[in-house]
Amino acid sequence: MTSLLLIYPYFKPILDRSIFRFPPLGVSYLAASLLEEGHVVYLLDCTFLHKDDALQKALAIKVDVVGIYCMVTMREDCLWLAMHLRDNCKLMVAGGPLPTCDPIPFLKQFDVVVRGEGEQTMKALLRSYEEGCDLSSVSGIVYRTGAQSRGKGDEGFSITAERPFVKDLDRIPFPARELLPNERYIRYGKKKYGYSITTVMSTRGCPFHCEFCSNVIFGGSYRERSPQNVVDEIEEVLGLGYDRISFAEDVFTLNRDRVVRICEEIVHRGLHFQWECLGRVDALDYPTALEMKKAGCARIYFGIESGNDQILMLMNKKITTKQARNAVEAAHLARLQVGAFFILFYPGETDETVLQTLHFATSLPLDYLGLTMPYPLPGTALYERVKDRITREWRLDESQPVNRVLIYDGDFSKVKMWFGLLKGHTQFAMMSRLGKLGPLFLTLFEKPTDALFRLLK
Repeated sequence: MTSLLLIYPYFKPILDRSIFRFPPLGVSYLAASLLEEGHVVYLLDCTFLHKDDALQKALAIKVDVVGIYCMVTMREDCLWLAMHLRDNCKLMVAGGPLPTCDPIPFLKQFDVVVRGEGEQTMKALLRSYEEGCDLSSVSGIVYRTGAQSRGKGDEGFSITAERPFVKDLDRIPFPARELLPNERYIRYGKKKYGYSITTVMSTRGCPFHCEFCSNVIFGGSYRERSPQNVVDEIEEVLGLGYDRISFAEDVFTLNRDRVVRICEEIVHRGLHFQWECLGRVDALDYPTALEMKKAGCARIYFGIESGNDQILMLMNKKITTKQARNAVEAAHLARLQVGAFFILFYPGETDETVLQTLHFATSLPLDYLGLTMPYPLPGTALYERVKDRITREWRLDESQPVNRVLIYDGDFSKVKMWFGLLKGHTQFAMMSRLGKLGPLFLTLFEKPTDALFRLLK
Protein backbone atom coordinates (compact mmCIF):
# COMPACT_ATOMS: atom_id res chain seq x y z
CA MET A 1 0.00 0.00 0.00
CA THR A 2 1.02 3.63 -0.52
CA SER A 3 2.43 5.93 2.15
CA LEU A 4 1.32 9.52 2.03
CA LEU A 5 1.54 12.80 3.90
CA LEU A 6 -1.44 15.16 3.99
CA ILE A 7 -0.72 18.80 4.87
CA TYR A 8 -3.02 21.57 6.09
CA PRO A 9 -0.85 24.68 5.47
CA TYR A 10 -2.44 27.21 7.83
CA PHE A 11 0.01 29.66 9.42
CA LYS A 12 -1.41 32.46 11.56
CA PRO A 13 -0.93 35.88 9.93
CA ILE A 14 0.73 38.50 12.14
CA LEU A 15 -2.28 40.81 12.27
CA ASP A 16 -4.99 38.15 12.20
CA ARG A 17 -7.25 39.19 15.08
CA SER A 18 -9.45 36.10 14.88
CA ILE A 19 -9.18 33.85 17.91
CA PHE A 20 -10.99 30.93 16.28
CA ARG A 21 -8.94 27.79 15.67
CA PHE A 22 -10.65 24.63 14.46
CA PRO A 23 -9.06 21.33 13.39
CA PRO A 24 -9.17 20.79 9.61
CA LEU A 25 -12.03 18.44 8.74
CA GLY A 26 -11.29 18.10 5.02
CA VAL A 27 -7.86 16.47 5.30
CA SER A 28 -9.06 14.48 8.34
CA TYR A 29 -11.92 12.98 6.34
CA LEU A 30 -9.50 12.21 3.53
CA ALA A 31 -7.04 10.56 5.94
CA ALA A 32 -9.80 8.38 7.41
CA SER A 33 -10.92 7.10 4.01
CA LEU A 34 -7.36 6.30 2.96
CA LEU A 35 -6.59 4.56 6.25
CA GLU A 36 -9.69 2.45 5.67
CA GLU A 37 -8.16 1.39 2.34
CA GLY A 38 -5.00 0.24 4.14
CA HIS A 39 -2.67 3.10 3.17
CA VAL A 40 -0.08 4.50 5.57
CA VAL A 41 -1.20 8.06 6.29
CA TYR A 42 0.54 10.94 8.07
CA LEU A 43 -1.19 14.26 8.67
CA LEU A 44 0.62 17.55 9.28
CA ASP A 45 -1.64 20.29 10.66
CA CYS A 46 0.42 23.50 10.59
CA THR A 47 -1.96 25.55 12.75
CA PHE A 48 0.41 25.72 15.72
CA LEU A 49 3.68 25.57 13.77
CA HIS A 50 6.04 28.08 12.21
CA LYS A 51 6.70 27.61 8.51
CA ASP A 52 10.29 26.42 8.85
CA ASP A 53 9.36 23.95 11.59
CA ALA A 54 6.50 22.61 9.48
CA LEU A 55 8.82 22.14 6.50
CA GLN A 56 11.38 20.26 8.58
CA LYS A 57 8.69 17.97 9.97
CA ALA A 58 7.40 17.30 6.47
CA LEU A 59 10.89 16.59 5.10
CA ALA A 60 11.51 14.12 7.92
CA ILE A 61 8.50 12.00 6.87
CA LYS A 62 9.48 9.79 3.94
CA VAL A 63 6.42 8.97 1.84
CA ASP A 64 5.44 8.13 -1.72
CA VAL A 65 2.76 10.82 -2.03
CA VAL A 66 2.35 14.31 -0.59
CA GLY A 67 -1.09 15.97 -0.67
CA ILE A 68 -1.54 19.62 0.26
CA TYR A 69 -4.86 21.35 0.92
CA CYS A 70 -5.31 24.90 -0.36
CA MET A 71 -7.79 27.75 -0.17
CA VAL A 72 -7.26 31.33 -1.36
CA THR A 73 -5.69 32.48 1.90
CA MET A 74 -3.20 29.58 1.85
CA ARG A 75 -2.07 29.84 -1.76
CA GLU A 76 1.48 31.12 -1.21
CA ASP A 77 2.21 28.80 1.71
CA CYS A 78 0.81 25.82 -0.20
CA LEU A 79 3.02 26.49 -3.23
CA TRP A 80 6.04 27.22 -1.01
CA LEU A 81 5.72 23.87 0.73
CA ALA A 82 5.18 22.07 -2.58
CA MET A 83 8.31 23.63 -4.07
CA HIS A 84 10.42 22.42 -1.11
CA LEU A 85 8.84 18.96 -0.93
CA ARG A 86 8.54 18.01 -4.59
CA ASP A 87 11.87 16.15 -4.61
CA ASN A 88 10.95 14.33 -1.39
CA CYS A 89 8.15 12.21 -2.92
CA LYS A 90 7.06 10.51 -6.12
CA LEU A 91 3.66 12.18 -6.52
CA MET A 92 2.56 15.68 -5.48
CA VAL A 93 -1.21 16.25 -5.18
CA ALA A 94 -3.12 19.50 -4.53
CA GLY A 95 -6.72 19.71 -3.36
CA GLY A 96 -9.20 22.06 -1.76
CA PRO A 97 -11.29 25.04 -2.90
CA LEU A 98 -8.68 27.03 -4.85
CA PRO A 99 -7.16 24.12 -6.83
CA THR A 100 -10.70 22.94 -7.57
CA CYS A 101 -11.77 26.19 -9.25
CA ASP A 102 -8.36 27.23 -10.66
CA PRO A 103 -6.29 24.04 -11.09
CA ILE A 104 -3.87 24.82 -13.91
CA PRO A 105 -1.48 27.18 -12.01
CA PHE A 106 -0.92 24.43 -9.43
CA LEU A 107 0.57 22.12 -12.06
CA LYS A 108 3.77 24.16 -11.92
CA GLN A 109 4.53 22.48 -8.58
CA PHE A 110 2.08 19.57 -8.45
CA ASP A 111 1.59 16.47 -10.58
CA VAL A 112 -2.15 16.15 -9.96
CA VAL A 113 -4.99 18.38 -8.75
CA VAL A 114 -7.97 16.70 -7.09
CA ARG A 115 -11.13 18.68 -7.78
CA GLY A 116 -14.15 18.75 -5.49
CA GLU A 117 -14.97 16.10 -2.92
CA GLY A 118 -11.75 14.20 -2.40
CA GLU A 119 -12.28 10.86 -0.65
CA GLN A 120 -13.30 8.68 -3.60
CA THR A 121 -11.04 10.50 -6.03
CA MET A 122 -7.93 10.04 -3.88
CA LYS A 123 -8.67 6.34 -3.41
CA ALA A 124 -8.98 5.90 -7.17
CA LEU A 125 -5.87 8.01 -7.79
CA LEU A 126 -3.76 5.91 -5.43
CA ARG A 127 -5.01 2.67 -6.98
CA SER A 128 -4.05 3.96 -10.40
CA TYR A 129 -0.66 5.13 -9.09
CA GLU A 130 0.08 1.75 -7.50
CA GLU A 131 -0.88 -0.14 -10.65
CA GLY A 132 1.01 2.22 -12.95
CA CYS A 133 -2.15 2.96 -14.94
CA ASP A 134 -2.97 5.95 -17.10
CA LEU A 135 -4.54 8.64 -14.94
CA SER A 136 -7.14 9.39 -17.61
CA SER A 137 -9.41 6.79 -16.04
CA VAL A 138 -9.50 8.63 -12.69
CA SER A 139 -12.52 10.94 -12.55
CA GLY A 140 -12.24 14.29 -10.78
CA ILE A 141 -8.63 15.26 -11.45
CA VAL A 142 -6.42 17.50 -13.55
CA TYR A 143 -2.92 16.15 -14.19
CA ARG A 144 0.25 17.06 -15.98
CA THR A 145 0.94 15.20 -19.22
CA GLY A 146 4.06 14.75 -21.32
CA ALA A 147 7.65 14.66 -20.20
CA GLN A 148 7.75 17.99 -18.41
CA SER A 149 8.92 18.02 -14.80
CA ARG A 150 7.52 19.89 -11.84
CA GLY A 151 8.45 23.55 -11.67
CA LYS A 152 9.09 23.81 -15.43
CA GLY A 153 5.81 25.34 -16.53
CA ASP A 154 2.17 24.53 -16.94
CA GLU A 155 2.06 23.32 -20.55
CA GLY A 156 0.55 19.90 -21.09
CA PHE A 157 -2.32 18.86 -18.90
CA SER A 158 -5.46 16.77 -19.03
CA ILE A 159 -8.81 17.25 -17.30
CA THR A 160 -10.83 14.12 -16.55
CA ALA A 161 -14.59 13.79 -16.12
CA GLU A 162 -16.25 15.16 -13.00
CA ARG A 163 -16.82 12.68 -10.22
CA PRO A 164 -20.37 12.32 -8.83
CA PHE A 165 -20.92 13.21 -5.19
CA VAL A 166 -21.17 10.53 -2.53
CA LYS A 167 -24.88 10.06 -1.86
CA ASP A 168 -24.82 8.18 1.45
CA LEU A 169 -22.73 10.27 3.84
CA ASP A 170 -23.20 7.75 6.65
CA ARG A 171 -20.85 5.40 4.77
CA ILE A 172 -17.94 7.86 4.97
CA PRO A 173 -15.73 7.12 8.01
CA PHE A 174 -15.49 9.78 10.70
CA PRO A 175 -12.51 12.18 10.40
CA ALA A 176 -9.20 10.68 11.55
CA ARG A 177 -8.93 12.95 14.55
CA GLU A 178 -6.32 10.68 16.11
CA LEU A 179 -3.85 12.19 13.60
CA LEU A 180 -4.55 15.76 14.73
CA PRO A 181 -2.87 17.74 17.57
CA ASN A 182 -6.00 17.55 19.73
CA GLU A 183 -4.21 18.45 22.95
CA ARG A 184 -2.95 21.67 21.37
CA TYR A 185 -6.46 22.60 20.25
CA ILE A 186 -7.89 21.75 23.67
CA ARG A 187 -5.26 23.82 25.51
CA TYR A 188 -5.70 26.71 23.07
CA GLY A 189 -9.49 26.71 23.46
CA LYS A 190 -9.40 26.60 27.24
CA LYS A 191 -6.95 29.51 27.28
CA LYS A 192 -8.78 31.67 24.71
CA TYR A 193 -12.45 30.93 25.41
CA GLY A 194 -12.47 29.02 28.67
CA TYR A 195 -13.55 25.80 26.94
CA SER A 196 -12.28 23.53 24.17
CA ILE A 197 -14.21 23.28 20.94
CA THR A 198 -14.00 21.35 17.68
CA THR A 199 -16.08 20.94 14.54
CA VAL A 200 -18.51 18.35 13.22
CA MET A 201 -20.04 18.51 9.74
CA SER A 202 -23.52 16.98 9.65
CA THR A 203 -24.34 17.89 6.03
CA ARG A 204 -22.42 18.59 2.84
CA GLY A 205 -23.20 21.24 0.29
CA CYS A 206 -25.68 24.08 0.06
CA PRO A 207 -28.64 24.35 -2.33
CA PHE A 208 -28.37 28.15 -2.47
CA HIS A 209 -26.18 30.22 -4.77
CA CYS A 210 -25.23 33.44 -2.99
CA GLU A 211 -23.22 35.58 -5.40
CA PHE A 212 -20.21 35.92 -3.12
CA CYS A 213 -20.09 32.36 -1.77
CA SER A 214 -17.50 29.84 -2.90
CA ASN A 215 -18.97 26.35 -2.69
CA VAL A 216 -16.75 24.68 -5.25
CA ILE A 217 -16.01 21.51 -3.25
CA PHE A 218 -19.62 20.38 -2.85
CA GLY A 219 -21.16 22.48 -5.62
CA GLY A 220 -24.92 22.92 -5.48
CA SER A 221 -25.41 19.55 -3.84
CA TYR A 222 -27.06 19.15 -0.43
CA ARG A 223 -26.73 15.87 1.43
CA GLU A 224 -27.52 14.99 5.03
CA ARG A 225 -26.13 12.53 7.52
CA SER A 226 -28.61 10.68 9.70
CA PRO A 227 -29.15 12.06 13.23
CA GLN A 228 -27.86 8.80 14.74
CA ASN A 229 -24.66 8.96 12.68
CA VAL A 230 -24.09 12.60 13.64
CA VAL A 231 -24.53 11.95 17.36
CA ASP A 232 -22.27 8.88 17.14
CA GLU A 233 -19.49 11.19 15.96
CA ILE A 234 -20.31 13.73 18.67
CA GLU A 235 -19.86 11.03 21.31
CA GLU A 236 -16.51 10.12 19.79
CA VAL A 237 -15.38 13.77 19.81
CA LEU A 238 -16.44 14.33 23.41
CA GLY A 239 -14.44 11.22 24.32
CA LEU A 240 -11.29 13.00 23.08
CA GLY A 241 -11.72 15.68 25.75
CA TYR A 242 -13.47 18.47 23.84
CA ASP A 243 -16.11 20.45 25.72
CA ARG A 244 -18.11 21.94 22.83
CA ILE A 245 -19.09 21.23 19.24
CA SER A 246 -19.38 23.69 16.37
CA PHE A 247 -21.41 22.41 13.42
CA ALA A 248 -19.30 23.48 10.47
CA GLU A 249 -21.79 23.47 7.58
CA ASP A 250 -23.38 26.62 6.15
CA VAL A 251 -27.01 25.54 6.53
CA PHE A 252 -27.34 23.43 9.68
CA THR A 253 -30.93 24.60 10.27
CA LEU A 254 -32.13 24.09 6.68
CA ASN A 255 -34.14 20.94 7.47
CA ARG A 256 -35.90 21.81 10.72
CA ASP A 257 -37.33 18.30 11.21
CA ARG A 258 -33.82 16.86 11.03
CA VAL A 259 -32.48 19.47 13.45
CA VAL A 260 -35.16 18.49 15.94
CA ARG A 261 -34.31 14.79 15.50
CA ILE A 262 -30.64 15.50 16.20
CA CYS A 263 -31.64 17.44 19.32
CA GLU A 264 -33.88 14.59 20.46
CA GLU A 265 -31.07 12.07 19.91
CA ILE A 266 -28.68 14.18 22.01
CA VAL A 267 -31.23 14.38 24.84
CA HIS A 268 -32.12 10.67 24.52
CA ARG A 269 -28.47 9.65 24.98
CA GLY A 270 -28.10 11.89 28.01
CA LEU A 271 -25.28 13.94 26.49
CA HIS A 272 -24.59 17.21 28.25
CA PHE A 273 -22.46 19.61 26.23
CA GLN A 274 -22.86 22.98 24.53
CA TRP A 275 -22.79 23.49 20.82
CA GLU A 276 -23.15 26.17 18.16
CA CYS A 277 -24.05 26.33 14.50
CA LEU A 278 -24.65 28.47 11.43
CA GLY A 279 -28.25 28.95 10.37
CA ARG A 280 -30.27 30.60 7.65
CA VAL A 281 -32.77 33.22 8.77
CA ASP A 282 -35.52 31.65 6.64
CA ALA A 283 -34.96 28.27 8.30
CA LEU A 284 -35.36 28.93 12.01
CA ASP A 285 -38.47 29.49 14.09
CA TYR A 286 -39.05 29.80 17.82
CA PRO A 287 -40.12 26.15 18.47
CA THR A 288 -36.99 24.87 16.70
CA ALA A 289 -34.81 27.31 18.62
CA LEU A 290 -36.32 26.04 21.89
CA GLU A 291 -35.51 22.41 20.95
CA MET A 292 -31.96 23.45 20.13
CA LYS A 293 -31.59 25.24 23.45
CA LYS A 294 -32.92 22.17 25.31
CA ALA A 295 -30.29 20.00 23.58
CA GLY A 296 -27.40 22.27 24.57
CA CYS A 297 -27.20 24.84 21.77
CA ALA A 298 -25.49 27.92 23.17
CA ARG A 299 -25.01 30.08 20.09
CA ILE A 300 -26.22 30.47 16.53
CA TYR A 301 -24.70 32.60 13.77
CA PHE A 302 -26.58 33.99 10.78
CA GLY A 303 -25.10 35.23 7.51
CA ILE A 304 -27.48 38.16 7.00
CA GLU A 305 -25.00 40.24 4.93
CA SER A 306 -27.13 43.34 4.29
CA GLY A 307 -29.83 45.47 5.87
CA ASN A 308 -31.27 46.46 2.50
CA ASP A 309 -33.60 44.14 0.58
CA GLN A 310 -32.40 45.31 -2.84
CA ILE A 311 -28.80 44.53 -1.98
CA LEU A 312 -29.88 41.13 -0.65
CA MET A 313 -31.48 40.49 -4.05
CA LEU A 314 -28.26 41.60 -5.76
CA MET A 315 -26.33 39.14 -3.58
CA ASN A 316 -28.85 36.41 -4.49
CA LYS A 317 -29.31 35.68 -0.78
CA LYS A 318 -32.97 34.62 -1.17
CA ILE A 319 -33.86 36.19 2.20
CA THR A 320 -35.40 39.45 3.40
CA THR A 321 -34.61 41.80 6.25
CA LYS A 322 -37.96 40.90 7.81
CA GLN A 323 -37.00 37.23 7.89
CA ALA A 324 -33.63 38.18 9.37
CA ARG A 325 -35.19 40.15 12.20
CA ASN A 326 -37.73 37.41 12.93
CA ALA A 327 -35.04 34.72 13.12
CA VAL A 328 -32.69 36.75 15.32
CA GLU A 329 -35.51 37.66 17.68
CA ALA A 330 -36.73 34.03 17.83
CA ALA A 331 -33.26 32.79 18.72
CA HIS A 332 -32.81 35.58 21.27
CA LEU A 333 -36.20 34.80 22.84
CA ALA A 334 -35.14 31.15 23.16
CA ARG A 335 -32.12 32.43 25.12
CA LEU A 336 -29.56 31.51 22.49
CA GLN A 337 -26.60 33.80 21.96
CA VAL A 338 -26.89 35.24 18.47
CA GLY A 339 -24.18 36.35 16.08
CA ALA A 340 -24.57 37.84 12.60
CA PHE A 341 -22.29 38.60 9.69
CA PHE A 342 -22.67 41.55 7.32
CA ILE A 343 -20.76 42.60 4.20
CA LEU A 344 -20.26 46.33 3.79
CA PHE A 345 -19.47 48.21 0.55
CA TYR A 346 -20.70 45.44 -1.71
CA PRO A 347 -20.43 46.24 -5.46
CA GLY A 348 -23.62 48.14 -6.31
CA GLU A 349 -24.05 49.72 -2.86
CA THR A 350 -24.67 53.40 -2.20
CA ASP A 351 -24.07 55.54 0.88
CA GLU A 352 -27.66 54.96 1.91
CA THR A 353 -27.62 51.17 1.61
CA VAL A 354 -24.43 50.97 3.69
CA LEU A 355 -25.96 53.18 6.38
CA GLN A 356 -29.16 51.12 6.31
CA THR A 357 -27.10 47.97 6.93
CA LEU A 358 -25.28 49.57 9.86
CA HIS A 359 -28.53 50.80 11.36
CA PHE A 360 -30.23 47.45 10.84
CA ALA A 361 -27.33 45.44 12.28
CA THR A 362 -27.13 47.53 15.44
CA SER A 363 -30.89 47.43 15.95
CA LEU A 364 -30.89 43.63 16.34
CA PRO A 365 -30.47 41.84 19.70
CA LEU A 366 -27.04 40.45 18.80
CA ASP A 367 -24.26 39.14 21.00
CA TYR A 368 -21.71 39.17 18.19
CA LEU A 369 -21.43 41.29 15.04
CA GLY A 370 -19.05 40.55 12.17
CA LEU A 371 -18.43 43.25 9.56
CA THR A 372 -16.26 42.58 6.52
CA MET A 373 -15.50 43.90 3.08
CA PRO A 374 -16.54 41.82 0.06
CA TYR A 375 -14.13 39.15 -1.18
CA PRO A 376 -14.54 38.16 -4.87
CA LEU A 377 -13.28 34.59 -4.49
CA PRO A 378 -12.39 32.65 -7.65
CA GLY A 379 -15.26 30.46 -8.75
CA THR A 380 -17.98 32.81 -7.50
CA ALA A 381 -20.46 34.90 -9.46
CA LEU A 382 -19.13 37.98 -7.66
CA TYR A 383 -15.66 37.27 -9.00
CA GLU A 384 -17.03 37.09 -12.54
CA ARG A 385 -18.85 40.39 -12.02
CA VAL A 386 -15.80 42.36 -10.83
CA LYS A 387 -12.86 40.45 -12.32
CA ASP A 388 -12.08 43.29 -14.74
CA ARG A 389 -11.62 45.57 -11.71
CA ILE A 390 -9.31 43.28 -9.73
CA THR A 391 -6.08 45.10 -9.03
CA ARG A 392 -4.09 42.50 -7.10
CA GLU A 393 -4.01 38.82 -6.25
CA TRP A 394 -5.53 37.86 -2.92
CA ARG A 395 -2.68 37.41 -0.51
CA LEU A 396 -2.23 38.03 3.17
CA ASP A 397 -1.09 41.60 3.72
CA GLU A 398 0.94 41.60 6.93
CA SER A 399 0.51 45.38 7.19
CA GLN A 400 -3.22 45.26 7.90
CA PRO A 401 -5.87 42.98 9.42
CA VAL A 402 -7.08 40.24 7.07
CA ASN A 403 -10.69 41.47 6.93
CA ARG A 404 -9.55 44.86 5.64
CA VAL A 405 -8.05 43.66 2.35
CA LEU A 406 -9.80 44.80 -0.83
CA ILE A 407 -8.44 43.24 -4.02
CA TYR A 408 -10.52 45.13 -6.59
CA ASP A 409 -11.21 48.75 -7.50
CA GLY A 410 -14.26 49.45 -5.32
CA ASP A 411 -16.91 52.15 -5.38
CA PHE A 412 -15.77 53.72 -2.10
CA SER A 413 -12.47 55.19 -0.96
CA LYS A 414 -10.32 53.28 1.51
CA VAL A 415 -10.82 56.03 4.10
CA LYS A 416 -14.60 55.84 3.74
CA MET A 417 -14.59 52.06 4.09
CA TRP A 418 -12.42 52.19 7.19
CA PHE A 419 -14.71 54.82 8.67
CA GLY A 420 -17.80 52.73 7.93
CA LEU A 421 -16.35 49.63 9.58
CA LEU A 422 -15.24 51.61 12.63
CA LYS A 423 -18.63 53.30 12.85
CA GLY A 424 -20.42 49.95 12.77
CA HIS A 425 -18.25 48.42 15.49
CA THR A 426 -18.66 51.52 17.65
CA GLN A 427 -22.44 51.49 17.31
CA PHE A 428 -22.55 47.81 18.23
CA ALA A 429 -20.34 48.40 21.26
CA MET A 430 -22.71 51.13 22.46
CA MET A 431 -25.71 48.86 22.24
CA SER A 432 -23.87 45.93 23.83
CA ARG A 433 -22.20 47.71 26.74
CA LEU A 434 -24.41 50.60 27.74
CA GLY A 435 -27.55 48.63 28.57
CA LYS A 436 -30.70 50.75 28.69
CA LEU A 437 -28.67 53.86 27.81
CA GLY A 438 -27.46 52.24 24.57
CA PRO A 439 -30.32 53.41 22.31
CA LEU A 440 -29.96 56.99 23.55
CA PHE A 441 -26.22 57.18 22.94
CA LEU A 442 -26.67 55.38 19.62
CA THR A 443 -29.13 58.04 18.42
CA LEU A 444 -26.74 60.81 19.47
CA PHE A 445 -23.86 59.06 17.69
CA GLU A 446 -25.62 57.98 14.50
CA LYS A 447 -26.85 61.29 13.12
CA PRO A 448 -23.53 63.19 13.02
CA THR A 449 -21.53 60.14 11.90
CA ASP A 450 -24.10 59.39 9.18
CA ALA A 451 -23.63 62.94 7.93
CA LEU A 452 -19.84 62.66 8.05
CA PHE A 453 -19.98 59.31 6.23
CA ARG A 454 -21.99 60.88 3.39
CA LEU A 455 -19.43 63.69 3.08
CA LEU A 456 -16.48 61.35 2.71
CA LYS A 457 -15.48 60.50 -0.86
